[in-house]
Amino acid sequence: MKIAIDAGHGYSTPGKRSPSGMKEYEFNRAAALSAKAALLTYENTEVFFTHSDQEDVSLKLRTDSANKWGADVFVSIHANAFGNGWNNAGGIETYVYKTKPAPAVKLANILQTRVVSAAGLANRGVKAADFHVLRETKMTAVLVECGFMTNQKEAALLGSTQYRESCGEAVALAVAEYCNLTKKSLKSSLYKVQTGAFSKKENAEALAAKLRKAGFQAFISRD
Repeated sequence: MKIAIDAGHGYSTPGKRSPSGMKEYEFNRAAALSAKAALLTYENTEVFFTHSDQEDVSLKLRTDSANKWGADVFVSIHANAFGNGWNNAGGIETYVYKTKPAPAVKLANILQTRVVSAAGLANRGVKAADFHVLRETKMTAVLVECGFMTNQKEAALLGSTQYRESCGEAVALAVAEYCNLTKKSLKSSLYKVQTGAFSKKENAEALAAKLRKAGFQAFISRD
């Protein structure tokens, strides 16, 4: 599966700040990194970032690059805002395109449930909108708002490493559930060290005794 992750906006996007000065992109990129790390623990999975830390990538370039790459799923990660100062608006919401395509609605419902559970914030539900990243993408696309920068309690969460990682991991779990991804198996290997081979048993026993005396485990096998 080819998963496009979009950390919304950029460091220099005007207006995308909390009243205390935290840039939205700081949260978005950190959550995206967490989502990528978690997704790469699944088999046959590739992750592509549409954003960049070097420049504020335009919406057109984001959707064009995801389409060209041939992504199967597109998830845009954001932090919300209401008005210009601190207020009580809060919670999590996920968006699909206004025509409400069934695959996107299915992913959005899974994603909304996962992020609400991870965040512990109010569930504002799945909504529809005419956002560029939902309209111009050729794959299943959703946009998630992970809390309000204009809510002091939620802004503090959005600024914390733990919250950013939790939201990113929730995104990964939702995509994994939607795409039926399988976790990579953790294979362990044993490397054996042989210190000698002897035709006479007493010589083997003598070396084993020396190794044990030196603090090593030693055993004798016969081929």
